[in-house]
Amino acid sequence: MIRPADSPTGHGLPEEAHATPAMDRPALLAALRARIARMDRSSGPPGEGVPLCPAIDRQLPGGGLARAAVHEVLAADPGAAAGFCALVLARSRGQREGAMLWIAPEPDAWPPGLMRFGLSPADLVLVQAPQRQDALWAMEESLRCPGVAGALLAAEGLDLTAARRLQLAAEAGGAIGLLLRPDAAGDSPAEDGGAGSALTRWRVGALAGTGGAHDLGDPRWQLDLLRCRGGRPQSWEVTWRPAAERLDVDTAERLDIDAAERLDVDTAERLDIDVAERLDMDAAEGFGADIAERPDLDIAAAGSAARPQRARRRAR
Repeated sequence: MIRPADSPTGHGLPEEAHATPAMDRPALLAALRARIARMDRSSGPPGEGVPLCPAIDRQLPGGGLARAAVHEVLAADPGAAAGFCALVLARSRGQREGAMLWIAPEPDAWPPGLMRFGLSPADLVLVQAPQRQDALWAMEESLRCPGVAGALLAAEGLDLTAARRLQLAAEAGGAIGLLLRPDAAGDSPAEDGGAGSALTRWRVGALAGTGGAHDLGDPRWQLDLLRCRGGRPQSWEVTWRPAAERLDVDTAERLDIDAAERLDVDTAERLDIDVAERLDMDAAEGFGADIAERPDLDIAAAGSAARPQRARRRAR
């Protein structure tokens, strides 16, 4: 029996029981980072997102639309929103092998038309789910499946529980999920309970095409990033180039502004240089006037001018 008086530490326990094992801080931090990464797979390293175009990708965390996450698309124009979603699904298919599902109450997606945005009908599976519960079940199972690259659900709106289940399913399977719904008048992100679970929220509208009266030309969209976890809301006017399979940001106005700003900067710099040169010239002229007014410098100048004449006389 060990009494407090007999204990080496005076607490009734051997000294070995009070020894605290050394903490391996680097290993603990590495374990915590790995655990956080498993909990939130959507925050992948830069360059692993689904690319849209360089100007937009630079403003998105991860350099594009994050995989293993759900993104919400509000259709200000149904055709423009469908084209944008088809583009995202096609780009996700290019980086990860797998099928793509389009889940809706009615099969309103037209595969030949979606081909214009790079989405091949051979990789697309259309799912008709008139019942809301069936549509949610199909979307959740699709996102959990490792053989699915991306899935879209066309729905009026989701509650917080359903949206959270879809986000967890996307994190488990690694696919990208799109929630396509109408941009209802008067609707706001705060009024939709399921919007908080989506990683980003977009509004897609249509703009006048690049063609003329008999040619629609390349489609143009108004992209509004309403909410982005880890980013800032922004807007872009973009043009989809089907021939080049490229999404371009319309930068004509931006280039005009940048050119005007550069012209102002160049003009200001030129004025600074001209003023500096003018001041140097004025200072030199003032210095010459001071020399002319000083008699001693005039005599020295006259003596230096007479020395060459004496040298010529000696030479004769």
